[in-house]
Amino acid sequence: MKIVVLDGYTLNPGDLNWDELGKLGELVVYDRTAREDIVSRAAGAEAILTNKTPFSAETIRSLPGLRYIGVLATGYNIVDTKAAAEHGVAVTNVPDYSTHSVVQLVFALLMEHAYRVSEHSKAVHNGRWSAGPDFTFSLHPLMELAGKTIGIVGYGQIGQQVAKAALAFGMKVVVHTRTEKAVPGLEAVQFMPLDDLFRNSDIVTLHCPLTPETTGLVNARTLGLMKHTAYLINTARGGHIAEQDLADALNNGRIAGAGLDVLSVEPPPVDQPLLNAANCAITPHIGWATVEARSRLMGIAASNLRSFQQGDVRNRVN
Repeated sequence: MKIVVLDGYTLNPGDLNWDELGKLGELVVYDRTAREDIVSRAAGAEAILTNKTPFSAETIRSLPGLRYIGVLATGYNIVDTKAAAEHGVAVTNVPDYSTHSVVQLVFALLMEHAYRVSEHSKAVHNGRWSAGPDFTFSLHPLMELAGKTIGIVGYGQIGQQVAKAALAFGMKVVVHTRTEKAVPGLEAVQFMPLDDLFRNSDIVTLHCPLTPETTGLVNARTLGLMKHTAYLINTARGGHIAEQDLADALNNGRIAGAGLDVLSVEPPPVDQPLLNAANCAITPHIGWATVEARSRLMGIAASNLRSFQQGDVRNRVN
């Protein structure tokens, strides 16, 4: 079996290896693939692995020998799964590999606002502490998480783990989800309608899938429901946020701040309004990217393809 990885660099920039996949067939790995090169590079391959390189119906039709597309991520909207099924091509994804890493980043973004670690460190290195009259100084009022209310939108594995971490910090946890469910150890969680969550939360964090219903979920109306002292965290999908609305809310002091790991277009154009918005910490879609999470992703991707070869397709999404 010929196996082609079309955009392997983000998964493995050099600190992992492709050995497990290499054992399954003739493996060719490209760091990145432009749209115009997809068909030529995938030609002759029975199995394709892709992270963000798209597979449209036209592309799938152009590859009659293709039998398998493995998405190197949980989200698989870059593949026309219906067209793949019509052409007998199995599509798999990699779920639940980065839960703990994403939860870490949620609280890293929140702590950035609570303690302004990077600003204080920069000030110390610039001599502010050495020149000061006191044993301490702060650039902004600091925030304690205990007693604050965190509103979690979406209650899958990541949302549940965020709730557990928040409870460990002594926070109150409220949740909005399509399907309310009791989770052992999370009996203290309170479910509520979305608007009430926005009104009552000191921090709102998004952990829902991107659907037509959740696209633009955060907008001028819902931001208008939030406390002026509240923070927004998004490590899910950039499309959840009407970005100009959020930039306006930040610049006008409508909410206190935001921490984002995802944007609607990645990498963002230079005129992305949030790049210059007030009190907006942005990381470049790294919630998934710890060594440990990427190693798990690599292992699950290899296991998915191995199961396909054995006739038992795991994590199939079409």
